Amino acid sequence: MATTKKTTTSKKPKSAAYQAGLAMRKKVLGDDYVERSFNNADDLNMPFQELATEFAWGSVWTRPGLTLRERSLATLSMCIALNRPAEIKIHLRGAIRNGVTRTELRELILHSFLYCGGPAALDAYKAVRDELPLIEAAEKAARLAARKSTAKKTAAKKTKSQATVKKATAKKAA
Repeated sequence: MATTKKTTTSKKPKSAAYQAGLAMRKKVLGDDYVERSFNNADDLNMPFQELATEFAWGSVWTRPGLTLRERSLATLSMCIALNRPAEIKIHLRGAIRNGVTRTELRELILHSFLYCGGPAALDAYKAVRDELPLIEAAEKAARLAARKSTAKKTAAKKTKSQATVKKATAKKAA
């Protein structure tokens, strides 16, 4: 069986839509997920990663007219209707990051039972039940790390400011 080799993104300059898409994709799904997607890409699927980034994320997700929260709900709805639990797990993280609540997720899946059928709704419940605790823990850890980083920067600025004041006071005294 042939194996695919690791590849890097194409060498041609990236379009404005690609750059906007990369920023949007990271904002919605998280830097770690996007970096992993590109790092794990090979010569078979790197073109897909680039295309999805430029067109889906750079030309559609960046459009006005729907909020990111609304786009996340619409995307989850479509993934449920198509019975795509793997995509539900991916876009669930974006939905949480975009402000969709547990109650809204429950109601969305319950509502999907009426229009998409029991098997699709059950698969969606399973995907959400399996993935949501992991996403919530990861988001909590990221918020904690951001707070610690901010606290460190604030402390460093305060220390630097105090040192500057001491230096100025010492000059005046001399």
